[in-house]
Amino acid sequence: MSFPLIESISEYFITNVYSTQKYLYPPNILNRLASEKSPYLLQHKDNPVDWYPWGDEAFKKAKDENKPVFLSIGYATCHWCHVMAHESFEDDEIAALLNDSFINVKVDREERPDIDSTYMTVCQMLNGHGGWPLTIVLTPDKAPFFAATYIPKEARYGRIGLRQLIPGINGMWTHEPEKIKKAIYSIKEGFGKSQQFESGNFPGTEALDYAAEQFSVRFDDEFGGFGSAPKFPSPHNLMFLMRHWKQTGEQRFLDAVVETLTAMRLGGIWDHIGYGFHRYSTDREWLLPHFEKMLYDQALLMMAYTEAWQITRLPLFRQTVYEIAEYVSRNLTSSDGAFYSAEDADSEGEEGKFYVWQTSEIDSLLSKEEASFFREKFNLKEEGNFEDEATKQLTGQNIPHLKKELGEKDSKIWSKVREKLFAEREKRIHPGLDDKTLTDWSSLMIAAFAKAGAVFKELKFIDKAETAFEFLRKRLVQDGILLHRYKEGEAAIEGFADDSAFMVWAGIELYEATFKTKYLRVAVELNQQLLETFWDKANGGIYFSVNDDDQPLGRQKQIYDGAVPSSNSVAFLNFIRLGRFTGNTDLEEMANKIGECFSSDLIRSGSSSTMSMMALQFLYNNPKEIVISEGKNSSIDFVNHFHTNFNPFKILLLRPSEHFRDIETLVPFLKNQPPIDNKSTIYICRNYTCEKPVFDISEL
Repeated sequence: MSFPLIESISEYFITNVYSTQKYLYPPNILNRLASEKSPYLLQHKDNPVDWYPWGDEAFKKAKDENKPVFLSIGYATCHWCHVMAHESFEDDEIAALLNDSFINVKVDREERPDIDSTYMTVCQMLNGHGGWPLTIVLTPDKAPFFAATYIPKEARYGRIGLRQLIPGINGMWTHEPEKIKKAIYSIKEGFGKSQQFESGNFPGTEALDYAAEQFSVRFDDEFGGFGSAPKFPSPHNLMFLMRHWKQTGEQRFLDAVVETLTAMRLGGIWDHIGYGFHRYSTDREWLLPHFEKMLYDQALLMMAYTEAWQITRLPLFRQTVYEIAEYVSRNLTSSDGAFYSAEDADSEGEEGKFYVWQTSEIDSLLSKEEASFFREKFNLKEEGNFEDEATKQLTGQNIPHLKKELGEKDSKIWSKVREKLFAEREKRIHPGLDDKTLTDWSSLMIAAFAKAGAVFKELKFIDKAETAFEFLRKRLVQDGILLHRYKEGEAAIEGFADDSAFMVWAGIELYEATFKTKYLRVAVELNQQLLETFWDKANGGIYFSVNDDDQPLGRQKQIYDGAVPSSNSVAFLNFIRLGRFTGNTDLEEMANKIGECFSSDLIRSGSSSTMSMMALQFLYNNPKEIVISEGKNSSIDFVNHFHTNFNPFKILLLRPSEHFRDIETLVPFLKNQPPIDNKSTIYICRNYTCEKPVFDISEL
């Protein structure tokens, strides 16, 4: 779709730059963010910009004063959000321009992903790309007519600056409102078309093959990963490829996963000293990351490395799972077991400063032998080992990274050296911590700890998952409504589809890890609430948000996976698994409707929705319903067998030898699968047919 009016607006900015002299002295105001809970909004509470949080007060004032709304969306650990804030929002002259021309609104995209998703779609429509900070100009009715990402203070390199943009928009708002109305109409029309999905027949196995080949074509066989720079971890893509290997037996798909996971773990995207993965790599080699650390990356990568270990038994993959767990427990877990959201990329106003080293620091801190070991093995150089992203000059700073895995002897040396480096680094000023708890991201971490705990028989992982799950149930469910965000004792913001779908996923993983009926029951109940709140009864599929005034362009459905899988993708697989757990075929019919609703997208672009592909893989690989019916003898060997081995095309149920009535009320068919002769018995069913009972692991 073409938006010629946007070009005419840009031309107007260039030719109608108004004098800014009258705005040199901003009024003495205190903006309205100081009482907010969002760490991102609080970062802006002392700006001279008269910020409002998103809400009725701001839009009423805009309507009363007939002013457009300047909407700025970002998040606490966003590097370029910090740049724009320091450059422009802390500048008195720019603040005066903004305050005079607009009602200014700040939104934390992590608190309000619904608002962010709507206006990011608009930005991508108008500019062909998106990102944060996201800058939108709206009418008092929340209709957008201008969209951009980072905007410098002054015009440069063909990019308009705020100093020119603000009076240009102000002039057009005052003198040419018809052009704005036409732009709004075009945007609404385009947005509506973006939500028109081409439904059709339920995708077949050819969609899986096509998606896998899309990854195969893009695979970087030199450095691992897919495509060129920048490279994102996208662990759900790797999980899809592991399942495709399991389905087809084609080794190239597993090789791509192993090479990618190994390259990421050895590269600079991994924090070798404090553990945890940074957000993404700016280069092909996984060397120079954007340094923020996000909870959802740790969660999804923990799942991917756990599954890769199930297949390969490579010690590095197990080690990585345990080190991610150590990082999350140390840096992203509250005293009551809840998970925090992220750590910033910046410290002392500089991205990555906390993580990099000069060789002189190493020489003064370590013995000669230790310093030589660290320099050589982790590829440190006097002049630095990476170029500054902006200047392309070597900085004298080093990002520790490996070219190959350390052997047993070197690993012992490294353990002692790392402890010294970690202790020294702890003395530095730490990056900022985004200490809000989000239901959706926390649920991913719960699912990851539960899965890893089951696979590695690690009770402390399961304990962490259970504690965090109970925190969500007690603190983020009020009057039966699941909420999105918790901070400083306050739970707020009605939950989105991601919150419900991801918490259902967490409940399923916790049930299979512990066989405690309460987790499966919560998953079933939350799934029903998801359907009642978000299901599109007319066309199928799940809306992202509730139907309210904050969706001026209409409710959105999402099928494409981003940094985290979409709510429809996760629900797709949840419906299938819960249907098999409980024998409720209505849920499988819901899954079928999701496949039909997004049929065209899944068939043409399956590599962009790999969680949905995993749902299809489950269906097309003779999924098994496995029941361990406990007798007088121990069933632990059976449990360990099914937990330890990679078989993603199954659901696992336990009929305990005592107190089994509770699970039978939720899973009625268990009544027909008792232990035989009081011996622990395995029932394996597929395609609605059960095989001969099994009493010994060797028979499996």
